[in-house]
Amino acid sequence: MFDLQDALSEIKRGTAEIIDDERIKSLLENYLKTGKNYYVKAGFDPTAPDLHLGHTVLIQKLALFQKYGAIVQFLIGDFTGMIGDPTGKNATRKPLDRESVIKNAKSYKEQVFKILDPQKTKVVFNSTWLDELGAKGLVELTTTFNVARMLERDDFDKRYKSETPISISEFLYPLLQGYDSVALKSDVELGGTDQKFNLLMGRQLQRTYNIGKQQAVLMMPLLEGLDGVNKMSKSLGNYIGVTEDADTMFGKVLSISDDLMWRYYELLSDKTLQEIQSLKDDVQSGKQHPKAVKEALAMEIVTRYHDKDKATMAKAEFDKVHKQKDIPTDMPEFSMQGPIWIAKILTDAKLEPSTSQARRDIKQGAVKIDQKKVQDEQLQLQDGEYIVQVGKRKFARIKVI
Repeated sequence: MFDLQDALSEIKRGTAEIIDDERIKSLLENYLKTGKNYYVKAGFDPTAPDLHLGHTVLIQKLALFQKYGAIVQFLIGDFTGMIGDPTGKNATRKPLDRESVIKNAKSYKEQVFKILDPQKTKVVFNSTWLDELGAKGLVELTTTFNVARMLERDDFDKRYKSETPISISEFLYPLLQGYDSVALKSDVELGGTDQKFNLLMGRQLQRTYNIGKQQAVLMMPLLEGLDGVNKMSKSLGNYIGVTEDADTMFGKVLSISDDLMWRYYELLSDKTLQEIQSLKDDVQSGKQHPKAVKEALAMEIVTRYHDKDKATMAKAEFDKVHKQKDIPTDMPEFSMQGPIWIAKILTDAKLEPSTSQARRDIKQGAVKIDQKKVQDEQLQLQDGEYIVQVGKRKFARIKVI
């Protein structure tokens, strides 16, 4: 089976906070003695169709629990997703329509099994029980909590004091998330540190509804993005997407700082804590170069979401571009009507998010045409074919006609 102390050490690895760790210990002890599984829940609102590595910090912890006897309740909040989680928001969020929820939920479901064991996972949708709750059940649910307690939540408190509108539906959200734990009779719930209020709601409602258990809560930190400062987010552009191609994924991992690399090892790698410490010791002693250790991390991550062959090819392509100063073999191609402004080329080819950012990068010497730096931010390209490059990883073949 497994050693209890080793299992607890791995479960606690990288966590921000655990509430009722004795409950987790007893669940593992019982599994070791009787083979009885227990249930670990995590909820995901299908508000975006793609996962990034920030999301997978939680999913990999779920996979670890599976290793130690848990059945994962992977909850897709198709009902609550149409309300919108107010956590961290400074305004009421526009709810998703049913079609978007179903489409995004399907995408999440396909992606999580790159990490989770399908045989030890129950994918559940909270519309199953929340649709049946009805008006009477919903009113009863609202009587379990008062407005004063709800306003203790940090984001609600700030919005209330600043006279920013808070809809009644947003008050319902944490109650409904907590009720999910009642319906599923979860033993442990996982979430990010920003979800603490909602996670504790599950504990309280399980006690209120007297289901015979009270879930432990394990919170994971929010993973920093490529900039090493802000949390990983698509809106900030500092993310590594699970569905990104192998070359892009490999290159992005190699772009993180040496310090941030250890954070990624701790939260994303399958290596044990002892193995990671050994790598740190090797880097500190000069036995291994940080870049080699970072390449090993990139290989591990790309192999997980693609396969070993694609990871090997991605490394070879990266070496070709960055070590040999060559251009990549494959790149997107675009045809554009000339003459055309260089900044517009960069945005139309999706190499830059905006013309203002393109102009800034040109000034900083980050833009090249046919491997020569662009000096003129007002440059107009005439008819011809060009290899346009931004930074070290972004390339496009442009045909101006």
